[in-house]
Amino acid sequence: MKDRLTEELVAMRAAKELKPGDYCNLGFGIPELCASCVADGVVVQSEVGVLGYGPLYDDDEVDQMNPDYIDAGVHFFRYLPGMSFFDLQVSFAMIRSGRLISILGGLQVSEKGDIAVHNKGEEKISYRIGGSVDLAWGAKRLIVAMLHNTKAGVPKVVRDLTIPATARGCVDLIITDLAVMEVTGKGLVLKEVAPGWTPEEVIAETDAGLIVAADVREMEF
Repeated sequence: MKDRLTEELVAMRAAKELKPGDYCNLGFGIPELCASCVADGVVVQSEVGVLGYGPLYDDDEVDQMNPDYIDAGVHFFRYLPGMSFFDLQVSFAMIRSGRLISILGGLQVSEKGDIAVHNKGEEKISYRIGGSVDLAWGAKRLIVAMLHNTKAGVPKVVRDLTIPATARGCVDLIITDLAVMEVTGKGLVLKEVAPGWTPEEVIAETDAGLIVAADVREMEF
C-alpha cells in the first residue's frame, strides 16, 4: 500500500493557494489546519466570528491556550495583533459577500464542481447543513481540501453526487491526499499528484473522469 499525504500536508498544499492580501474562511476538518501554515499577510476568518487569528496550538500546549480563542471546530488559536471578534450576523455578511476565499472539507465533490460537505450527524436522521451553503456559494473562490477516499476506500471525487448536495457548480479546486484537480468547463483536470504516485494510479482511485494536464507534476509543499 502506497503512502498518502497526511492531513497536515494536505492543509499545507491548500495554504499555498493563498497569497498575502487574501481573506479566507477555513472550514471544519483539514481546512482548519491551514491556519498554522498560511503565508504572512493572509487573513483567516472563522464563521464563529473571528478575523485575523494566528496558528493553532499543539495539543501539548494546553497551559498556553486561551479558552476564548477557538475556531468553529473548537481548535485553540494564537493571538495576532489586529485580531477581531464579532457576532454571527457580521460573520455571515462577510461569508456571503463574495470577498472571501473558502477552503472547505468535503464528503463528495463532483466533476462539475458540485459539493456535499454538510454534517449528516451520528443519528442519521437529518442533514445538518450549518454554514456550509453560505461558505460554498458566497465564496470568491472555493477550494476543497479533503481525503481522496473514505475509510472503506470509496472514491469521494465522483461523476455525480450520490448524497444530497450542499451547493452546485461552486468548486474551483480540489486538493486531496493524492492529487490536485482543477474544475473546468471541460471536466476535472489532474494538475498534480502526491509524491510516489502516478496519474494512472490516481485515476484508479477516482470515480470522476480526469483529464491529465500536459504539465502534470508532483505536489510540493
